[in-house]
Amino acid sequence: MSTTDVLIVGAGPTGLVLAIWLTKQGIPVRIIDKATTLATTTRALAVQARTLELYSQIGLGETIASRSAQLTGPNLWVGGSHRASLRFSDVAVGLTPYPFVSIFPQNEHEALLIDHLSSLGVGVERGTGLESFEEDTEAGSVKAVLQKVDGTTETCQAKYIAGCDGAHSAVRHNIGIGFPGGTYDQTFYVADIEATGRAMDGELHLCLDTSDFLGVFPLAKKGCARFIGIVRPSDNASPTATPCDLTFDDVRGRAVEEMKLENIRVNWFATYRSHHRVADHFRKGRAFLLGDAAHIHSPAGGQGMNTGIGDAINLAWKIAAVLNNRAHENLLDTYEEERIRFARKLVATTDKTFAFMTKRGWLAGFTRSLVVSYIMPILFRFKAIRRRAFHGLSQFILDYTGTSLSGTDNASGTARAGERLPWVQINGKDNHESLAHIEWQMHVYGTASEQLASWCKANGLRLTVIEWAPEYASAGITKDAAYLLRPDTYMALIDAKADPKNIENYFCQHQIHIGSD
Repeated sequence: MSTTDVLIVGAGPTGLVLAIWLTKQGIPVRIIDKATTLATTTRALAVQARTLELYSQIGLGETIASRSAQLTGPNLWVGGSHRASLRFSDVAVGLTPYPFVSIFPQNEHEALLIDHLSSLGVGVERGTGLESFEEDTEAGSVKAVLQKVDGTTETCQAKYIAGCDGAHSAVRHNIGIGFPGGTYDQTFYVADIEATGRAMDGELHLCLDTSDFLGVFPLAKKGCARFIGIVRPSDNASPTATPCDLTFDDVRGRAVEEMKLENIRVNWFATYRSHHRVADHFRKGRAFLLGDAAHIHSPAGGQGMNTGIGDAINLAWKIAAVLNNRAHENLLDTYEEERIRFARKLVATTDKTFAFMTKRGWLAGFTRSLVVSYIMPILFRFKAIRRRAFHGLSQFILDYTGTSLSGTDNASGTARAGERLPWVQINGKDNHESLAHIEWQMHVYGTASEQLASWCKANGLRLTVIEWAPEYASAGITKDAAYLLRPDTYMALIDAKADPKNIENYFCQHQIHIGSD
């Protein structure tokens, strides 16, 4: 029987990120996937700004950004006419080093993560699936039966098991957690194509026609794009055809013609149904659910994969703290508390957006045309609307305020405990540089007292003192306050007095131990 600390089931982006973050924190892992080969077709595309910031912890933020098509807002089409270009770049610049949405195909994304994980000495075990597992309470572990592609089985003992194995998760089925929600009525198609025309200019184009829908997402290679649209078979399609029988010519619809796309060459085509579900719980005993195993969304906004990656980074530092004897096991309860509320909110939001974009009928089409042609362009003239749109899309809106791990925030600035640390760049240097270390740390903007500096040194807590500048006040940061940062870069506590006793009380309250033994 083999042993490991964490058995990760599923080697998509969520599972790979969990494996990388755990390995970098000294936790032995096994990562398995029943697929025998890496997928060569693209699925999820969008990598949001917050995900790129988190990837910067391991040096991949700039890598992905440099290999991506970078979007700063959509172009909207109705009835064969380009009606509006909505841009958020003016409000995004200065908020993040990544003021855009990166379009980076999932197969390339996974290959990059696999290479990074391999550089850490861990490989993906392909052709290996989870057959079953059970928790051994006395031993404090789970025993999993793994099935190889050749039909042989193996028993693996792990302290924890993480289900990153998608919508049909074997881990979720094994622990009997419900997955309520539904399936959208429409069948959608996805195609990777080469073409010519205005909509192949390297920007995002959405055709929200009265009777059709098409999204054209640029890929990094010039003249290449991902199409996502609604399946509406043409009059020439066989009446007995199923979605699996269809080709691009069957489903191209009015939108393709109205966007004046020509010389279309299809490199890959598939149809699919979209779902909206959130698991009743994200944890049961020593088993955790992450990514699509825990929540699945409509493709609206490109949020699903990014949310799964956020799940992994949130859980990784907590498991590492427990297994490294730095925290009580009850810290793991905060994973569900922090992540499930965002998943539920996200599903509800993307569901409404998706319904608006795809609902059929003349009234729905008329309303959509009216909103796209007149209302959206007017709304986007307001900076507050553009800022709110970018905050939601980038996942900056995701925070842990009001949860168990969010401490006091008695400073006068607008930053709050539980939020992402605001990014500020001055003269080419930014305050996120120290976040490359996956650990608890302290920031002070201005002057740190000798008492605080001595306490941080004695307790092995990294202290970064940054010279005060007015730009920090504009970002919501208070001069001379202490900003306690979690290993996932969210602010845990903000203390205007920068009193070491308040910092120490936070760690004692949450039974978290820092420093050397």
